[in-house]
Amino acid sequence: KIALGFRAWPGWLPWQVAAEQGLFAENGVDVELKYFDSYTDSLNALATGQIDANGQTLNDTLASVAGGAEQTVVLVNDNSTGNDQIIAAPGIDTVADLKGKRVAAEQGTVDHYLLLLALRQAGLTEADVTFVPMPTDAAAAAFVAGQVDAVGVFAPFTTTALRRPGSKAIVTSADFPGAIPDHLVVARDLLRRDPQAVQGLVNTWFDTLEWIAANRPRALEIMAKRAGVSVADYTAYDKGTTIFTLEQNREAFATELPDRARQIAEFLAVSGLVDTAPPLDGLLEPKFVTAVRP
Repeated sequence: KIALGFRAWPGWLPWQVAAEQGLFAENGVDVELKYFDSYTDSLNALATGQIDANGQTLNDTLASVAGGAEQTVVLVNDNSTGNDQIIAAPGIDTVADLKGKRVAAEQGTVDHYLLLLALRQAGLTEADVTFVPMPTDAAAAAFVAGQVDAVGVFAPFTTTALRRPGSKAIVTSADFPGAIPDHLVVARDLLRRDPQAVQGLVNTWFDTLEWIAANRPRALEIMAKRAGVSVADYTAYDKGTTIFTLEQNREAFATELPDRARQIAEFLAVSGLVDTAPPLDGLLEPKFVTAVRP
């Protein structure tokens, strides 16, 4: 049995569809799907061997590898194209306006990374704001309650944060194209002992995308329910998450991902999110998407 972790993110919620429609079994893989309320908990679970695979971003994977975890990216689920956001209170209209303000995000993970990218682009550093680390759901709630001036969150918690009257996104992942790719990441131990199971996971993903395309209303109900939002809200996330096709997967592994991994590794080290830049050997394994039959 393969333990697969995932989270309330539009690029990973199709796994819920796969489970409910029996698509893992159809591809010969026995999966225990584990939903995590805390994204950090899912990262820690993969890093410590509590699960075999997880949905996580490239930068969070690199941070885990920098800490000594042996992990490999085997599939691109999506690119974040707007569903990661820095949302600010009324009167804060630009990233530069964050100077001296209290900003919450989940420390060391994707939206902390987006905040640092935005600050750097604006000529600022984290030292120019008061960073308040907290889990994403708690950060969104704290922002709505007026306890912080801005928050870094991903969908569906963007919907929560925007309930604060007058709030708005001042920067999103759409402003940094390709900076936040989301993946199926597996422990290298699983790669060594059962590569056929990894292939089954990857095959299941593309079967799931086909099922969703053919049964969109039902698929939206399943994913919205797991995310805890309405179907209307979930549909609104479509533009902010670009799901990768099989051909886009193959192209990304061949061209974009190696360069992106080097860029992120350097950024994580320079920004102090990791002590030393992570090794990239064994990080990317394209053979599973290559083996999928269109």
